[in-house]
Amino acid sequence: MKISKIDYRATGAFSSLLTDYIAQDPKLTPFYNRYPALENFKSQMQEKQFSGEQRTNLINSLQRQYASVLNIQAEVQQNLELLKKPTTYTVTTGHQLNIFTGPLYFVYKIISTINLAKQLKSAYPECDFVPVYWMATEDHDFAEVNHFTLFGKPYSWETDQKGAVGRFSTESMSELLASLPEHYPLFEEAYTQSATLADATRVITHALFGQYGLVAIDGDDKELKQAFKPVIRKELQEQSSQKLVNEVSDKLAEHYKPQVMSREINLFYLDENLRERLVLEDGQYKVLNTTLTFSPAEIEKLIEETPEKFSPNVILRPLYQEMVLPNLAYIGGGAEVTYWCQLKGVFDANGVTYPMVMLRNSALYISKPNANRRQKLNLSIEDLFKDTAALKKQIMAQFEQEELTLEAERKQIESVFEQITQLANKVDPTLAKTVAAEAQKTQNSLMMLEKKLVKANETKYETYFSQLTGLKEKLFPNGTLQERVDNLLTYQTNNPEFIQNLIEAFNPLENKFTVLEEE
Repeated sequence: MKISKIDYRATGAFSSLLTDYIAQDPKLTPFYNRYPALENFKSQMQEKQFSGEQRTNLINSLQRQYASVLNIQAEVQQNLELLKKPTTYTVTTGHQLNIFTGPLYFVYKIISTINLAKQLKSAYPECDFVPVYWMATEDHDFAEVNHFTLFGKPYSWETDQKGAVGRFSTESMSELLASLPEHYPLFEEAYTQSATLADATRVITHALFGQYGLVAIDGDDKELKQAFKPVIRKELQEQSSQKLVNEVSDKLAEHYKPQVMSREINLFYLDENLRERLVLEDGQYKVLNTTLTFSPAEIEKLIEETPEKFSPNVILRPLYQEMVLPNLAYIGGGAEVTYWCQLKGVFDANGVTYPMVMLRNSALYISKPNANRRQKLNLSIEDLFKDTAALKKQIMAQFEQEELTLEAERKQIESVFEQITQLANKVDPTLAKTVAAEAQKTQNSLMMLEKKLVKANETKYETYFSQLTGLKEKLFPNGTLQERVDNLLTYQTNNPEFIQNLIEAFNPLENKFTVLEEE
């Protein structure tokens, strides 16, 4: 496997905020706590506060959640034990419960997190670091998780279930499983033998990444929500998050486009088959699209007795996460890095340490046939990220010296026939017309030959252009990065070592785009 690293800017696929963040542009300094460099983690550890009681609650919740996983891998069990120690920290990524793991960037997020934990252990051997996957089980946007693309073909799961997707029963997935081109035992067993999508996703990530010690956590947990009660109460009574986020977003907007918008109340009401926004109207708390209404006294009783009925949105979910984990860094995609830049004020107001925010690794995987096409077209790795029109011009430029014209040969033939005409006039002037006719026939033949050569040359370009178009479609499906469309199985089916290849190639602290090319 040949590994190449290129600058994110060179891909043209990332926003200016991301490339400026990686470059540590001073414009962004007010929007984060510490830049995620290896030497800065010591100060982050010193600042992060996480009590023994918080650890106990975390461990109890994780043990309860992992009860649905049979035969927990030794590396995960070890990390669950390590979390009991005050010198153990986490590094975390989060993602929706996309079926069959969804687009490749889900896998890239997790591998970036696993590798960061390894790098931290090497740099700070006196401490331990656990990679964590925060499952977005409370998300209710089913349309974002119910499909995936396998070998270029989309597949989707249809169900009329409502509410938090993590609570969805997977019983109705049989039709989807039957429609796949072949059997995928891991996924079939997970979806047919797990009660919910959350349980199935934990089983899948454990099977894929358990050997690397990945711990998956479900925030839809009554005990974990106990720690979140002060934030719930403050949000409902004061609606302070909106002002804090808006102040930061206005400053960010001077240079970049903010990613998210804050609401007056950044909480949902969560129940079976229900996750709807909470609003305050005429002194009453109402659940949108329902008849549910609560007085201030009733809402306070709910907070105290059933905090699990309150679900944070994108504004408060990061805060909740950092309150229940001894976390040092959050690894996310471009959109996540952007909206985390809008949240520092919320963290400061609630007295919670803002984590280091890191951009996950991104990659382009080039199979052996596509690697051969790239080399045949004489394209560099950086060339692949150029648009097709520019690459066509580049390919044509390689053959400029072969531009076909027989003009020089035509003049030579004219000169030869002039000499023959002179000779004919000396021998027999009546032969001049015959010579002229032969000269014209020769020129006509030359013109026909030139047309054939030009057409053949154009056909050669068309072959190159066809190869180029096919290569771009394979490497950039739908005109976007491979990782945003293709599924893990598209690559792992043909390369069982795909995940291990990524583990060996990714360096989350390097801030480079990774290209893996089969040799």
